[in-house]
Amino acid sequence: MRTYPATDAPARGTTGASGGAGGRASTARYALAGLLSAAGAMAAGHAVAGLVEPAASPVLAVGTAVIDATPTPVKTWAVDAFGTADKPILIAGVAVVTALLAATAGILSRRHPWAGAAIVIVLGVLATLAAHLTVGQSQMAILPGVIATIVGVALLSWLTSLAARADSTRTSGPSGPDTQGTREVERPTDHVAEPGGASLAGAGADRRTFVIGSIGVAAAAAGLAAVGQVWARPAQLARAIVLPPATEPLGPLPTDLATEVSGISPLRTPTADFYRIDTALTLPRVDLDSWRLRIDGDVDNPYELSFDDLLAMPLIERDITLNCVSNEVGGPYIGSTRWLGVRTSDLLAEAGVRPGADQILSRSVDGMTISTPVAALTDDREALIAIAMDGAPLPQRNGFPARLVTPGLYGYVGATKWLESLTATTYAAERAYWTERGWAELGPVKTQARIDTPAPLRPIRSGQTAIGGVAWAQGRGIERVEVRIDDGPWTEATLGDDVGIDYWRQWYLPWEATTGRHTLVVRATDGTGETQTEERADVFPDGAAGWHTVVVTVA
Repeated sequence: MRTYPATDAPARGTTGASGGAGGRASTARYALAGLLSAAGAMAAGHAVAGLVEPAASPVLAVGTAVIDATPTPVKTWAVDAFGTADKPILIAGVAVVTALLAATAGILSRRHPWAGAAIVIVLGVLATLAAHLTVGQSQMAILPGVIATIVGVALLSWLTSLAARADSTRTSGPSGPDTQGTREVERPTDHVAEPGGASLAGAGADRRTFVIGSIGVAAAAAGLAAVGQVWARPAQLARAIVLPPATEPLGPLPTDLATEVSGISPLRTPTADFYRIDTALTLPRVDLDSWRLRIDGDVDNPYELSFDDLLAMPLIERDITLNCVSNEVGGPYIGSTRWLGVRTSDLLAEAGVRPGADQILSRSVDGMTISTPVAALTDDREALIAIAMDGAPLPQRNGFPARLVTPGLYGYVGATKWLESLTATTYAAERAYWTERGWAELGPVKTQARIDTPAPLRPIRSGQTAIGGVAWAQGRGIERVEVRIDDGPWTEATLGDDVGIDYWRQWYLPWEATTGRHTLVVRATDGTGETQTEERADVFPDGAAGWHTVVVTVA
């Protein structure tokens, strides 16, 4: 076999190092190296966070920091647009941005390894800083971010070295590195083996090594992420909770109109369906045996209570409707159930709140703060430190082991979950999370009515049917509900039994539906005789207002 000087064109069957299919494959390998490095880093950080502090997991910590830094109008829009899916969407968004930066880091590492490593380090530092800022009360909060950074840099270095080996053996050409710049021409009389066979075999082996290494990293990342989930499980299941009987039990609820009128909300909201709106991307993990409720601040006798101390106190049952200030007119962020707990007035009386204090700043175990007027927690509305709902201990998502329940106030000023402390102070001295972001300080619930059936824009058959739903005005009760069909007169609806002024009330109106398109409007009048306003108001800064309107088509 003879060799001749090569021309400027590559030999047939090959491509340049950075062009064509081979160049794209090489770039893809480096991008994949960056992606897998980030996946392994986040999984390692998540596993470590499961041991020390679940909220310090890199993606969750960054997500929480993003929530804290997001302007109020954007937060309101997110809840309105995505509802309870806002948290998964946020986490997915953080993951996508991280993936894009990680892929960029891998591609840059092809020519400039230091640049790729710098991107990974910056991502790790941001995650560590976010954990420090959002989970600052935990001294170990920075550990997941530190571990993730170390793992990310190590994986990026290793995977890009594998990609470089696969790249170098491919670009050496079929004749091997010693014959670059020439090409071989086989004469008909030549019957010797191609000397480039060994190089081609080596290139295949290096590519297989990269693939195997990538699969290994992906599998390890998935395993670590799963382990982190297991380690981060709430500690609630570690101890069985036996609820003592209430010292002031309630009788059974009255007849539920939902059994007679299809489509209206049940009188008692099933616990699994109870709305959840908060800023926590991961449910706080509470060790029941070490958990304490602290009552301090401007009080004469600060003290602490264990969960067993709460169980030993007089427990009362109360039927209370809770709703979120982010609930639009006719929205779903409202629920009604029976709560079991201790009166906040008893706890604060024991502490001896000083006359100058006008707010109780309550704090969650994850650092969330909510401010509630002292009067709302000490008057005859009987606000509770609730430990159970619907006859069972609080689920983790609803505030286990204890939460604040304040009748007549929106949740952002009276329903702290995962409660850790009650601090007597003043509005001038301390501002809570939401009031710092422009929401109103007091947040009394507005009178509202909602049409549950018929559902908007769904066709219904002509003939006898019913319009129905619920109305609420916590602290005042519901006196009357009226419905208007198209431009007709207001017609008074039939009310369900009255559970109490702090509980919603079911209602319905029989309707002979005629063919065509109809507009249904509802309004409620509270126990003071005041009818809810028609004037529309946004949820910010103190709750939505206006009449709920539904358009239906009758076939």
